[in-house]
Amino acid sequence: MWSYILKRLLLMIPTLFGILLITFIVIQFVPGGPVEQMVAQLQGRDMAGGEAGGRTAAAAGLGGYRGRQGVDAAKVEEIKKLYGFDKPAHERFVQMLGQFARFDLGRSFFHNKDVWQLIKEKLPVSISLGMWTFLLTYLISVPLGIAKAVRAGT
Repeated sequence: MWSYILKRLLLMIPTLFGILLITFIVIQFVPGGPVEQMVAQLQGRDMAGGEAGGRTAAAAGLGGYRGRQGVDAAKVEEIKKLYGFDKPAHERFVQMLGQFARFDLGRSFFHNKDVWQLIKEKLPVSISLGMWTFLLTYLISVPLGIAKAVRAGT
């Protein structure tokens, strides 16, 4: 029994590595990656007080991202340096693995907050929803299972 548990735990390592690799590739290399998203957020903030009359860039019909126009090139470079996008991909991946091993999930690209802080904020609601779902599932499935067992073979 213990050898089976140990084997399953050891099989988690390559699975976790694969998940991290795929996640890294998707986040880093898809069009509209993290830097472009941050630039779009900067443009949206710029529009909020400017030409759109208090509306965001998306609400003004500009689709949010207008390329890197309107955003200072130094600001884009600062974002790249802050999040490590000025380094090669393999260095960023190794750095991400190290952070993950230390349970350092970093900062959210979208919310610009610490990921652990976001988890703490959303955890009570998630637990509440999970408990209600669990309760509802058992309130439905146990009586159905009993009814099916009583009428076995029908």
